[in-house]
Amino acid sequence: MKQEPESDKRLPSRRIADDLRASIERGDLASGAKLPSERDLAAQYGTARNTAREAISILQGEGLVVAQHGRGVFVRPQQPLMRLGSNRYSRRLRGETGLSPFRIEVTKQGRTPKTECRSVTKEQAPEDVAERLGLDSDNATVVRRENWYFADDEPVQVGVTYIPVEVAGDSPLASAKTLGKGSIYARFEELGYTIARIREEISARMPNPDEMAGLGMPPGVPVIEVLHTGFDEQRRPFEVTRFVMRGDLNGLDYDMPVED
Repeated sequence: MKQEPESDKRLPSRRIADDLRASIERGDLASGAKLPSERDLAAQYGTARNTAREAISILQGEGLVVAQHGRGVFVRPQQPLMRLGSNRYSRRLRGETGLSPFRIEVTKQGRTPKTECRSVTKEQAPEDVAERLGLDSDNATVVRRENWYFADDEPVQVGVTYIPVEVAGDSPLASAKTLGKGSIYARFEELGYTIARIREEISARMPNPDEMAGLGMPPGVPVIEVLHTGFDEQRRPFEVTRFVMRGDLNGLDYDMPVED
């Protein structure tokens, strides 16, 4: 049983959490390592299992550990999945690999990508989306494509793409969940909209309940929201995508020239 100094006034759950956190920071519990079970922690610290469970919940709320059903609790990998803004829309890479931007960057980082298109519908564009597409907000019908993104089978982000119906027409963009080689930007290119410029507005916020559930997020972890607009060679906006990314699993990497 672990003995604590009499002067230590911390709650037992906090003491356990602090010790585990320190072990993670020192590297004693490495990335991907399995934590001791609640039973073992309770025995080590002379507490109830509920106290050990509360300590683990503290670390989950900090995004340091993740519970895997039926397997235990593990130290979360510390290397985030980077959004490589400088080249993720590269036409050359898309042509060489036949992959979507997400699959290109996840593969490049040694992870296994997976995407799921959950729905393709037509609806009124949200006001901020209509504004960025240059549409009349009172009469802005768009194709809405909802995609979920996974790295090594773990959900990392959701993206909702809005395409003006005049752009999508009767192409696969307007109805097909699977878009084939080169994915969405290859299909845009076939319609005469080659992505040549992007604008990405980045903010952070706390997730709503649906996002927490869908992305499997622990309490206390924020999301990164990226509002992306794609422009063609004539600088016409032709698609807007709202990405909601887990803040504990994603990072942003942009390399770009500085304007005069």
